[in-house]
This record gives sequence, structure tokens and C-alpha cells, in this order.
Amino acid sequence: MSFTYERIVRFQDTDAAGVVYFANVLAICHEAYEASLMAAEIDLKEFFSGSKIAVPIVHADVDFFRPMYCGDRLSIQLTPQGSSDSEFEISYEIRSDHDRPACRAHTRHVCISLDSRSRHPLPSNLNSWLKSFS
Repeated sequence: MSFTYERIVRFQDTDAAGVVYFANVLAICHEAYEASLMAAEIDLKEFFSGSKIAVPIVHADVDFFRPMYCGDRLSIQLTPQGSSDSEFEISYEIRSDHDRPACRAHTRHVCISLDSRSRHPLPSNLNSWLKSFS
């Protein structure tokens, strides 16, 4: 079961042409990611700053199919999938006011130890999150 995040495009998300600026799509995806973590009862403060591990994004890509404009209502469907004991990927599909997708994005995350900067197994709360929304 995937996770769905609803959001309205804000003026600050757009460029001089009035459409969502390409880099802001990844920021919107990250909002959805954070919302899914909260929905899984993961404490964001602890997750992003109070832990001995980090889960950086090591790859990201976006495919655009049509523009998104200020005021559009977005529905971001997020589907995570584990790819190893220390890595997961998230697929995003963003729709706005229409049936067909406006864009699709993908991120790959690797869990590391902050002390050694080497791979670290995903913590149990992230494994539970993966199971909840895969």
C-alpha cells in the first residue's frame, strides 16, 4: 500500500514562466517523504538530527509529462521499496487536477553510520515504514 500526500502548488514553487521549477519537484517529494515518516510515527527531529545514523539521498531523477501551475492541487503517491539491508528507493507519482501524471520521480537512499560514514543496516522503524507503504 502506497502513501498519498496532498498539497497545493505555491507561488514560491514556480519559476518566471509560472510553472513549478524543476528542482522544487524534489522538494515537494521530500515533503511527501517526511509526511510518510510522520504517518509511520517516526519522530522527525530524532530521525534527521538526533540519531547516530543518516539516510542521505544518493540518486534522484524526475520525468516531466506536463506543467504544474500555482494553485494546482497535487496528489503525490509515494511507494518505498527496500533494495538491501542498508538501502531503499522511493517512487513518486505526482498528479494535479487531472487523471494522468504530471511527473514521476525516484530517489535512492543509503543508511550510513555518522561516525564511520560507512553503510549501516536500516533501523527497525525504517523497516516498519517500508513494510507499511511498500
